[in-house]
Amino acid sequence: MQTIFRGRHFISEQEWTREEIDTALEVSFDLKRRFATGEPHRLLPDKTVFMMFFEQSTRTRNSMEAGITQLGGHAHDLTPDKMQLSHGESAKDTAIILSRMGHAIACRNCFYGIGNEYLRELARWSTVPILNLQCDVYHPMQGLADLMVMQEKFGRDLRGLKVCISWAYATSHAKPVSVPQSQILLFTRYGMDVRVAAPKEFPLQQAIVEQAQQNARHGGRLTFTDDMDAGFEGAQIVIPKNWGGFAWFDKWEDSEAQKKEMKANLEKSKGWICDARRMKLADKHVKYMHALPADRGKEVTDEVIDGPHSIVYDEAENRLHTAKAVMALTMGGR
Repeated sequence: MQTIFRGRHFISEQEWTREEIDTALEVSFDLKRRFATGEPHRLLPDKTVFMMFFEQSTRTRNSMEAGITQLGGHAHDLTPDKMQLSHGESAKDTAIILSRMGHAIACRNCFYGIGNEYLRELARWSTVPILNLQCDVYHPMQGLADLMVMQEKFGRDLRGLKVCISWAYATSHAKPVSVPQSQILLFTRYGMDVRVAAPKEFPLQQAIVEQAQQNARHGGRLTFTDDMDAGFEGAQIVIPKNWGGFAWFDKWEDSEAQKKEMKANLEKSKGWICDARRMKLADKHVKYMHALPADRGKEVTDEVIDGPHSIVYDEAENRLHTAKAVMALTMGGR
């Protein structure tokens, strides 16, 4: 077990060793037990985490704020309109000042081509941990919670587990690619047999795919299909979720022409929905997962998300316990 975490950034699990991720999971399980039994666990008394949200959030915002409260600390809930960011203050100045006032800076910035670079700039100047609450490339908090629920349902050894990560139709907004990208990077490191199903117009970033393929060389497997049914075939876990087609373009410029093309590509794939028929293609004990919020009636039918195979609420609850583990390790410890 690794024990030296204090001051470490958590921008991507890829930058943590397998041993470090295992330790984070062990702490998550311990904190979940303490939460269930009502055992106090004020591991971070009087510690402050600054939470910077450039986008809306339910699970991430509340898991972080409830988590730091239960650990004995306090969260400042910040949005650009509450800070000088709206007047152009630099990431450098923000990081230097906030890190002199508190003990961690947690940030969500999902703007494509901008978010991860912003977090890296914060990390360059901060003297406290930078915690990624989701960017345009990674969502490590979600990945850790997903891995935890998989271990709860299938045991700690996940080698050979057949997982389908599928694109699905949705209209609420063009969702980031960061969730499936964190999943393929992390799941392959744990030896899973990962199959990605998506229309050709909705690829993941090539550099991330190549890194995940490298990860798979240590016992995992990563394959791709443009057929949702083929993706579901025999899967023990299915994770059908929408993501935008940002990586379809050589360079994403957020222009009206690109948005129009992405919308046209989206409408060509209305049939990509997780329904009872597709669930029957999977293993009879298949588990349905989703990071939430799901576009009901588009990404998934009510019959599936509210049915016996769904573990979305267990998955969502684990966001609390894994967030607490990351904060306890990086803001406290040795």
